[in-house]
Formats: sequence, C-alpha cells, structure tokens
Amino acid sequence: QVQLIESGGGLVQAGGSLRLSCAASGRTFSSVAMGWFRQAPGKGREFVASISWTGGATNYADAVKGRFTISRDNPKNTLFLQMNRLKPQDTAIYYCAAATKTYETSRTADFSSWGRGTQVTVSS
Repeated sequence: QVQLIESGGGLVQAGGSLRLSCAASGRTFSSVAMGWFRQAPGKGREFVASISWTGGATNYADAVKGRFTISRDNPKNTLFLQMNRLKPQDTAIYYCAAATKTYETSRTADFSSWGRGTQVTVSS
C-alpha cells in the first residue's frame, strides 16, 4: 500500500499555472504507474494523466493534452503535475493515485491507492 499526500493547489486566474506535487510513502512507489484524476463539483472523478513506473511513457486526457505535464522523481518518491494555460473548466479537486499496473493506464479501476486531494480553482 502507498500513502499519498497532494499539495500545490490554490486559486489562479485563467491562463495561469500551478504545479501539483504528490509525496508518496512506501516502498512500491518506484515500481508502479502513477496518475492524476480530478473531480469537479457535481461531476464524477475523471482521468487527467498517468505515467509509467520508469517515467518513460505518459498518457493524457484530451482536455489537458498540450497544457499539462506529468512527471515523477522516483528517488524522492514524488509525483508532479505541471498545469499551464489553466481554464475555469479545470476547477476541481485533484487526486494523486498509485496503480496496480506498471504502464500508463487511464482506467480508474487500475488504481488502488488514493490521496485526499488538493483543490484547484481557476477564476475567469
């Protein structure tokens, strides 16, 4: 089991940037794929981005492709999400998650450990 704690959320104007971090504890972080999901008010949780266990492959939702970048630092047990050109529709709680797979899956069912989330609010 991996314990995950997100940070870096906040309030930003449209067009701005934020960098989310996810600190992981547990020995399995560097051997599994990791991902970011988000949940907007009144909506279900949706996939944002994922990264393979080595960091060599990534996968993005169409809504964020070209604006967000997922990365990881395995020696530091940390996952990142760089978010640029933010839009009001990016407003949501963002969750870090650890997969049961090694590849960059987008399926919610492939993720077994979840953080508590960090709020991102983008004003227009």
